[in-house]
Amino acid sequence: MSLDHYVTLGRSGLRVSPFALGAMTFGTDPGGAGSTVEESERVLSTYLDLGGNLIDTANFYTNGHSEKILGDYFTGRPGLRDRVVLATKFFTNMYPGDPNGGGAGRSSIRAQLHESLRRLNTDHVDIYWMHNWDRHTPIEETVSALDDLVRAGTVRYIGFSNTPAWVTAQAQTLALLRGWTPLIALQVEYSLLARTVEGEVAPLALDTGMALLPWSPLKGGFLSGKYRRGEQVTDSARADFVGGPSEEQFAVIDVVASVAEEIDASPAAVSLAWLRSRPGTVVPIIGARRVEHLTGNLAGLDVTLSADQIRRLDEASTPVLNYPAELKGDLRAMLQFAGSTIDGEPSGVYPPLLEGVRY
Repeated sequence: MSLDHYVTLGRSGLRVSPFALGAMTFGTDPGGAGSTVEESERVLSTYLDLGGNLIDTANFYTNGHSEKILGDYFTGRPGLRDRVVLATKFFTNMYPGDPNGGGAGRSSIRAQLHESLRRLNTDHVDIYWMHNWDRHTPIEETVSALDDLVRAGTVRYIGFSNTPAWVTAQAQTLALLRGWTPLIALQVEYSLLARTVEGEVAPLALDTGMALLPWSPLKGGFLSGKYRRGEQVTDSARADFVGGPSEEQFAVIDVVASVAEEIDASPAAVSLAWLRSRPGTVVPIIGARRVEHLTGNLAGLDVTLSADQIRRLDEASTPVLNYPAELKGDLRAMLQFAGSTIDGEPSGVYPPLLEGVRY
């Protein structure tokens, strides 16, 4: 498997690589945890040379420097921009004191896109993501504004990130009923250490044919293989902010390490292969501050997990879901099917029925 074994993104004709390249670390403004311009360009060139074509950034990543690096890179390589799928996001306000500088209102979206296109030095973005849900703006205003941008040609496709399932469902239903541009993908936190998306958002995406693009697929490096019990990690920006993994997280990391040893692969490759085994179209976003980080993660394309290995990883990382997702339909099946088997799904029997009680 390689980066040029493309998949269609959701219910669209857009062909993308099985891994997207996240550009959140491109640039050193602010904070200094990102990559220099030179290293960012090396990472980008390596990804593209291997057949990758989906690059994801956002308006505020490194205070806009990420978009500027991408814009300068493609400006210096005429013709290349049209060969890639360039995605960015709106929502974050980059103008302190201006209440309309961010969010998902009509004028804010248009203004943010204008600034992103300027930094990216392009006349359109291929995927425009709403980075977060704006609870102060009617969702119909947001979806209508995005449809206008698609019709104007400055945006090709749209998607949501970090948005509740019920809001996403409302937006998609409005789009379909009113003939507006529908969503083709959702960007979510998803990994062996972050599976609560499976409660509502992932089932919604699967049911409606939207792709999932997991961010932080290695949980900020916790699944990279560098974290081991009793060992100090020094090469991790995440550890500086949140410390090391918890005992519950180490229980999952241990199983990942065991599977990795069995198949002579890295824990990162195993973790990414597990994500790609999930139902539907799942395109992990891999970030890399250095070229070796990128090439190491791409090994996940060459890993095929057995059914038993997937089962062990699933069991070790089973999430605690909110009600009613935690029921998984079990109570519904018990009440509705009363001990029969429907579509291959057996059910239990509600206790009073076992006693022959009738009311």
